[in-house]
Amino acid sequence: QVQLVESGGDLVQPGGSLRVSCAASGFAFGSYTMGWFRQAPGREREFVAAITRSSSGIYYTDSVKGRFTVSRDNANNTLYLQMNRLKPEDTAVYYCAAFSTPRSALHYNDPKQYNTWGQGTQVTVSS
Repeated sequence: QVQLVESGGDLVQPGGSLRVSCAASGFAFGSYTMGWFRQAPGREREFVAAITRSSSGIYYTDSVKGRFTVSRDNANNTLYLQMNRLKPEDTAVYYCAAFSTPRSALHYNDPKQYNTWGQGTQVTVSS
């Protein structure tokens, strides 16, 4: 069974840090580009970060560059998103997703390129 399970979401104060994780199972995790997306209430799901299968390609949306770091552990089938200097506007449900095509990262910021999604983890940045 193909599955992605996010964890680590929490309430954190502005300026704080948080790491969310995504455990993958049921597919060849190391063969796929992985992405993080987020969705705030009343807004569309938006791209946050993506990482290619060997971590040779790493991409971020402009609003998180320099604050967020995406990484992966292929030996343990786990994807991470380290979030530093968090802002209230980072508040959202964070989803991990697996690219639909192995060994590809074309249009990595388009959610339609991903066909496996986790259930999401809530990140709230508030004082």
